[in-house]
Amino acid sequence: MAKLVLIRHGQSEWNLANLFTGWEDVDLSEKGVAQAKAAGKAIKEHGLEFDYAYTSVLKRAIKTLHYALEESDQMWIPEFKTWRLNERHYGALQGKNKADAAEKYGDEQVHIWRRSYDVLPPLLSADDEGSAAKDRRYANLDPRTIPGGENLKVTLERVIPLWEDEIAPKLLDNKNVIIAAHGNSLRALSKYIENISDEDIMNLEMATGEPVVYDFDEKLNVLSKDKYPVD
Repeated sequence: MAKLVLIRHGQSEWNLANLFTGWEDVDLSEKGVAQAKAAGKAIKEHGLEFDYAYTSVLKRAIKTLHYALEESDQMWIPEFKTWRLNERHYGALQGKNKADAAEKYGDEQVHIWRRSYDVLPPLLSADDEGSAAKDRRYANLDPRTIPGGENLKVTLERVIPLWEDEIAPKLLDNKNVIIAAHGNSLRALSKYIENISDEDIMNLEMATGEPVVYDFDEKLNVLSKDKYPVD
């Protein structure tokens, strides 16, 4: 049966600076580039070959995909970019230092915003200068679709149509797929794939740059899940 590989983007500049990132289009750090390349080398070493690639519309994920495919000699495969794989939108927290937010709102509240399944962060208004509604990459979306903030539950709701309409049919057709995206969009997808409970998903971590490999049976039940750690 087909394989699915998930890769959280390599460390970003804002990961390094301990800032809430969300839909902000932040680049990879030097370490993040190295992690993405290491992911590609691990993919090649394990003989993984892909038919299709998916990523978000944010450059830290796009670049991670490109580095991984370059290192595994697969840059030629069809590639699709979609906002549905974007990181969860952190609302008004985006660009804020996590430690400063904890000092302002309290550690417990910030922990709830970061890790709770269904609690929204402080929302960003559509007329805010940092709103994604002003970004032309989302110009073709219904304005009501563009979030002012998301939790994991909302992130999952936007990821599911991509899985059901595009990715699952390819896997059922015995095609291998690689997805380079973000910690929370991939956690949401993993929750759906593995049927992880709302409580247990809070404990699932996605390491930067680490390929996660799923094998499925003919009904897309998970047969195995492996990880290839990178430095």
